[in-house]
Amino acid sequence: MKPNLLAGLAALTVMTYLGQAASSAVEEPAYPEGYRRWTHVLSGVSNANFNRYEGLHNIYANSKAVEGYKSSGAFPDGSVIVFDLFEVVDKGGATVATRRKFIDVMVKDSKRYAATGGWGYTEFLGESRTERAFAQDKAPGCHGCHEAKAGRDAVLTRFKD
Repeated sequence: MKPNLLAGLAALTVMTYLGQAASSAVEEPAYPEGYRRWTHVLSGVSNANFNRYEGLHNIYANSKAVEGYKSSGAFPDGSVIVFDLFEVVDKGGATVATRRKFIDVMVKDSKRYAATGGWGYTEFLGESRTERAFAQDKAPGCHGCHEAKAGRDAVLTRFKD
């Protein structure tokens, strides 16, 4: 074969491989715009025993996730749950939320996130809508903890009505 033809075939092979790899990558969950106007599920304060989760957290659910909370524990595709965590300080005997540490997001999509029980996981840092703590290749680690609640579709919280 001619050298140009070999180089062309090699380039085509590499482009085909890269295209397949890109198309097989799992899409990251999007930033949940307006989540603070969703249904408030619960709030809590975690102490230093919970390491990176120390602080005040609020949990929000979109309407699909509220259906899941109110059902037998099966969350429909399209459910989104947000764990919003703030640092806290003691101010005159009151625990006060200060800087946002991060938001954790769970998105239910049985097809897209089949490898992690139908849930996609991500974490947005601070006030950022784009900076993430990890990509979907780390989502199995999140799901590993959530699997303990398999009877509630891997959701750790319960709805407080």
